Amino acid sequence: MNMTANAFPATGFSAFLFDMDGTILTSILATERVWAGWMRGHGLDVAALLPTIHGMRAIDTMRRLAVPGMDPEVEARRLLALELEDVGGIEAIRGAAAFLASLPQDRWAVVTSAPKALALRRMEAAGLTAPPVIVTAEDVSRGKPAPDCFLLGAERLRVTAESCLIFEDAPAGIAAAEAAGARVMVVTATHDDKSGAGHAAIESYESIAAMTDAAGALHVRARS
Repeated sequence: MNMTANAFPATGFSAFLFDMDGTILTSILATERVWAGWMRGHGLDVAALLPTIHGMRAIDTMRRLAVPGMDPEVEARRLLALELEDVGGIEAIRGAAAFLASLPQDRWAVVTSAPKALALRRMEAAGLTAPPVIVTAEDVSRGKPAPDCFLLGAERLRVTAESCLIFEDAPAGIAAAEAAGARVMVVTATHDDKSGAGHAAIESYESIAAMTDAAGALHVRARS
């Protein structure tokens, strides 16, 4: 469903947590170029496997694929080097830069399955300023759909995950946000996965605005 003015009629949040790829920026072209080349190099079925990589740490995907004779950690490092080189087509989701700039810096964080170097590279390529708090692949032992990354993001902002609104796009991330006990805003700019059904959703940030009430709580409202 689309975001409406009464989607959160009286709900205030301590902080906002944002996934990165597909949520505040789109890197799908670069990501799929690199992964498709890697899969072909290992004789894997690109058409069948490419849709399954999004929203999860590369190392977790490598382990799940379990290619005989492959060292997942070595291959994840190789893939990262390729992704750092390929930032073609990476751009911010519409309205994301202005929306993020409107938030107090100590009230939001990026929580991504990407390694830190890649997260910073892609945000720079998209023209987005990184916040002081970023949780990346190296920061947790369990990636999405485990809630660990969102719990850590909330902790670093000195709030509880249950008091946060999490912006996500992928099934693994939505499941992680739900497991963390947070409310979820699904971003459908790059795809409209049905796993987000039941949550408020936006196609871009141009349709919403953030406000802070007298008690200091953050709110999301639809633009009129």
